[in-house]
Amino acid sequence: MHKTLSVWLVLGLNACFLTFGGVSAQSTKDMLADFIDENKDSYEAVAQEIWELAEVGYMENESSEMLQGLLRSAGFEVTSGVAGIPTAFVASYGGGGPIIGIMGEYDALPGITQSRSAGRDPILGKIAGHACGHHLFGTGSVAAAVAVKDWLEQTGAPGTIRVYGTPAEEGGAGKVYMVREGLMDDVDVMLHWHAGSQNEANAESSLANKSGKFRFYGQSAHAASAPWRGRSALDGVEAMHSMVNMMREHVTPASRIHYVVTAGGSAPNVIPDFAESYIYVRHPDPNEVRRMFDWVTEIAAGAAMGTETRVEHEVIHGIYNVLPNEALGRVMHANLTAVGGVEYTEEEHQYAETIQTSFLEGAPPIERAMVIEPFEVVEVGTGGSTDVGDVSWTVPTAGLSTATWVPGTSAHSWQAVAAGGTDIGNKGMINAAKALAFTMYDLFTEPNLIEAAQEEFFRRRGPDYVYEPLVGDREPPLDYRASVVGKGNN
Repeated sequence: MHKTLSVWLVLGLNACFLTFGGVSAQSTKDMLADFIDENKDSYEAVAQEIWELAEVGYMENESSEMLQGLLRSAGFEVTSGVAGIPTAFVASYGGGGPIIGIMGEYDALPGITQSRSAGRDPILGKIAGHACGHHLFGTGSVAAAVAVKDWLEQTGAPGTIRVYGTPAEEGGAGKVYMVREGLMDDVDVMLHWHAGSQNEANAESSLANKSGKFRFYGQSAHAASAPWRGRSALDGVEAMHSMVNMMREHVTPASRIHYVVTAGGSAPNVIPDFAESYIYVRHPDPNEVRRMFDWVTEIAAGAAMGTETRVEHEVIHGIYNVLPNEALGRVMHANLTAVGGVEYTEEEHQYAETIQTSFLEGAPPIERAMVIEPFEVVEVGTGGSTDVGDVSWTVPTAGLSTATWVPGTSAHSWQAVAAGGTDIGNKGMINAAKALAFTMYDLFTEPNLIEAAQEEFFRRRGPDYVYEPLVGDREPPLDYRASVVGKGNN
């Protein structure tokens, strides 16, 4: 079903390519926007099919295939399975410089499902949902790249477009392995975007992040008749968490630590011989993240010693903070401003009002979706983390966000899943595609913009910078979501 739809869509896309003429930047941008609008039904259908699939990290097989199919049909040369990741790909068109890269994500979040309803409506039997809008992210990036590719083809302008299909952003650090493989070393500028609840294009940092699974092994026994014969692996996990929570007092205020128990036993009357903690540590500085994670590792060893259990740990992912680029960000912001915000129909306004009644705190006016937020430079990250960080320390990088969700919506929420499955999400995606296409056009036609971005990049990074990935030399954790998928199949 999915592959059949994909073939139909890419054939339809080929049939409605436009010819770009004109000489002014504005007229060319108008035609780029027209091209995206002419094809928006196809892009929206692809995005919504990926929303339905909701494939988790490193298992986004059909989602990746759909995006690759769109690119191949548009004339891109696609290499799949890069960096040892079956669902990662690089698509290229053109020749020579500059080389402009654009990234696309398509993994869903496990453990949160929701229909398109404005009221809470989990989908039984489904294991994941697009609570971070990556179905829109990947498709919107492809839409922008295909539009600019057609302009390059029609005008004969020099340059190369690269589309990077980047799996497993949600805790799998897919981009890190692509960076480590050197796949982005020759790119002049990299662009990306993200779903959100407002429209912005800031030069903004993020938190570095490292995660690991700590596995404790003990000895089973009857918890009532012979507890002295057992050693509880769960005791090891609980002792570890107790000491990690003591650790919180002695880390800097910018630090963040959070964990879940992914295995803790099956029955209270059986002392568990296996238990597992999955833990994240975050900080604006990746060096501090390294130090904190090493501290957690020592705590785990102490917990095992104190409970007479054994512990092993596996690094799951590790990502840098984003290195801001103001010069590039201002170009992106100007183009987002030119595109404008998301306008709701009366029906969509009512839908948004219903969504907002579910928030635990006040929400901004719904009209905020139409506003482009003022440009800001945020040097120190305070929010979440993204593997875009490692890319941004390799090549000058800029991103934007559009209102694909109702204003006030938190990422990783059922409200984000719901709105991302409607025309509210689609409209934000199309706006993002246009702003990205406009920015790519500016970079291809104004070399001074790339020069300014690269000058700032090298100045911020410093002359002595050496990339040392937080994941070390481990291979991509292709099975890190396997247990989630297994539970969904039971």
